[in-house]
Amino acid sequence: MQVREILRVKGSTLFTATPEEKLAEAITAMADQDVGSLVVMSSGRMVGMLTFREVIKAVNASKGKLDDARVEDVMVRDPVTVDPSMEVDELRRLMIEKHSRYLPVMEAGVLQGVISFLDVAKAVLEEQSFENKMLKNYIRNWPDGEQAAG
Repeated sequence: MQVREILRVKGSTLFTATPEEKLAEAITAMADQDVGSLVVMSSGRMVGMLTFREVIKAVNASKGKLDDARVEDVMVRDPVTVDPSMEVDELRRLMIEKHSRYLPVMEAGVLQGVISFLDVAKAVLEEQSFENKMLKNYIRNWPDGEQAAG
């Protein structure tokens, strides 16, 4: 399974912020949309990612007083990105290695979407459930007179 297949099922809805946006407004958007990340866009291109990890660090560092903090003050600049043709097993390894729960998907410099660790887990579970169902169906319909090799 490739990243593009997960994006196709998930859809291409993107939640964004601008670098100049107040961090408090971005946090409100994340809470309202029930998302753990925002793609930070400037002049039509991705310039960073804001995830709940950066938000928690910023809240902790400021002792809960965000005042005039801006998204650009805490966002991840130049985040790791993945290609839609990447295989899911490679994607999982990369997410674990980089401690990234959210990765932007880029193709030829164009943002295609964001893949979350939850998206990957759901896709793998659905694929395994489908394979399990197919195997059970195959076993149930085993031709008479044949025996399993063993």
